[in-house]
Amino acid sequence: MPPRSRWTRAVQLARVPALLGALAACGQPARQDPKPAPAPAAAAPTAAAPAPAAPAARTEPLAAGRPDSLADLVAQVKGAVAFVEVRTGPSHAPRGARLPFGGGFGGDDGQGPGWNPFAPQQQQPQRQGLGSGFLISADGLLLTNNHVVQDAQTIRVKLEGGQQYDGKLLGRDPLTDVALVQLQGVKEQLPFVKLGDSDALRVGDWVVAIGNPFGLSSSVSAGILSARARDIHAGPYDDFLQTDAAINPGNSGGPLFNLKGEVIGINTAIIGGGTGIGFAVPSNLVSALVPRLQKDGAITRGWLGLAAQDLSPELGRALGTDATAGALVASVNPGGPAARAGLKADDVIVALDGKPLASAGALTRSVGLQSPGHEVTLGVWRDGKRREEKVKLGTRPDLEGTGVQPRAQLDSGPDDGEGNGSSRRIGLALRPTPDGSPGAVIAGVEPGSPADRAGLQPGMVVVEAERQAVEDPQGLISKLRGAKSGSALLLRVEQDGQRGLRALAVP
Repeated sequence: MPPRSRWTRAVQLARVPALLGALAACGQPARQDPKPAPAPAAAAPTAAAPAPAAPAARTEPLAAGRPDSLADLVAQVKGAVAFVEVRTGPSHAPRGARLPFGGGFGGDDGQGPGWNPFAPQQQQPQRQGLGSGFLISADGLLLTNNHVVQDAQTIRVKLEGGQQYDGKLLGRDPLTDVALVQLQGVKEQLPFVKLGDSDALRVGDWVVAIGNPFGLSSSVSAGILSARARDIHAGPYDDFLQTDAAINPGNSGGPLFNLKGEVIGINTAIIGGGTGIGFAVPSNLVSALVPRLQKDGAITRGWLGLAAQDLSPELGRALGTDATAGALVASVNPGGPAARAGLKADDVIVALDGKPLASAGALTRSVGLQSPGHEVTLGVWRDGKRREEKVKLGTRPDLEGTGVQPRAQLDSGPDDGEGNGSSRRIGLALRPTPDGSPGAVIAGVEPGSPADRAGLQPGMVVVEAERQAVEDPQGLISKLRGAKSGSALLLRVEQDGQRGLRALAVP
């Protein structure tokens, strides 16, 4: 697996106003190679020397599956592919940072050895970004990558037909790098494409990528599906399709098509150096996220509350289990859903609701697609015996510090009692501190809310409210709910990169 530092998001970024200079510096100038002359046709076999039948029969499946031209396919879908331009203001990188290496340790806490939860926030300059997207409805619903529109102050979408629209961000999911945008002021039926079945795609099948590499709008490239289920250590839910279709900076968010004209992936990342290795988010994963992003603006995931690692045959023998693949439980969070269900370290989880699990990553993805409160049945090996354990899933905390919360959580009270909650009055979402120390971490702030006007920001830790210590999010919520309407609540907060406490008054 290449180290984290070798791959990059396939988005074109430039500091404002030096956009043109950055574009030129991002790679070699686009080559205008002449189209190669077609190979001469093979001479027809003579009657005296007929062509052998066996080779012809052997190559027939390949010839039947290879298109003579992709022009009809491109003409059919090209109008739904968009040029996405964003402008962002100065922003902070989320608390925590990826170190330039990966590891085989995982689990549904999302924290392997490559994750540093204590890395300070970093100030990012204003930037302009160029990416891609594609329409999935006639009224202007557009899919793209989260990293294309993250921190966007304005989103401008241009279609091949010349139409231009402002875009409104409906929802985004940093952990799968998917975002949903609604075009504003649409008065006509726009061309759109459908999401296909990425599971039906075979390694070796033809694929077509369309996007805006280096700002060159509506560029088309073709290749094959090179591999499936790639984990590039970008996040806890990595399950990428790999392709050799040319993907470059600016292709981010663009579609990867099958030969039916269906989108089977969102182009997301590349390995640098012109290696011809690109990655796309599978369409089946995207299909599961779109309704929830449209409704809630973010994804609330199920959570077991454990850390797991891949089971190797050697570990299986050492544990006395017949399993050769699965998720070995390394530790269980005290008081979490797994602990309450009786799961223990050294348990080997091999199935969820009857579906086999081959790795810790598969467990993470399967649980993450479930809703909090849903009860699942885990197939578990313990002490050499297979057993079934029922677990009621909790709500996965914002372990990566993305600050993205569903709209409903920004307006509602506490959730399922696991320590995650929000204030109904001031537009504030909270989570426990990562190490269990006293305080409440701000996980999200609703734009324009009283919390936003008071200067509260994601990543701050509230340690006092009305001169009394805050032990956990629930304690702060109680203080907020007890405040009289029209009063101002005195908070003291800690912030990365700043010494001492800061006082803020929240109306």
